[in-house]
Amino acid sequence: MAVAAILVVLLMLYARSDPSTHIGSFYGNAVADWLGTLVIVVATKYLYEIGSAESRPPHPRSRGPFMRFLIDHSLTIGLLVTGAMWWSAFARADPDGKVGEVLGNILSEWTQILGIVVMTKYMRETGSKESK
Repeated sequence: MAVAAILVVLLMLYARSDPSTHIGSFYGNAVADWLGTLVIVVATKYLYEIGSAESRPPHPRSRGPFMRFLIDHSLTIGLLVTGAMWWSAFARADPDGKVGEVLGNILSEWTQILGIVVMTKYMRETGSKESK
């Protein structure tokens, strides 16, 4: 709730700001960053990625193979689907406009989050207790 409240305040500040100023640009970047933080908090609470130590605990294995696949990869699937929606919105927006700039920042944030999910799933660091 705290992250959502911060995001709402930043959205209100950005809506009233001039994006061509430093502070207006800051609000636009902050909106994307805090939206990314909200996604990390919410998505990792409700979605699951098999093989990622940061995901919530696994589900019961009583479902069919297709449903298990969807559940086992729900975090990646969710990020890909919502990322495609952000990409579509950005592709239609003026990249130099107020909304286009923020959409570009959000899309960048989504690719970073997806990259982190993939890296935590497949990459290991020698000697790291989190990489076991």
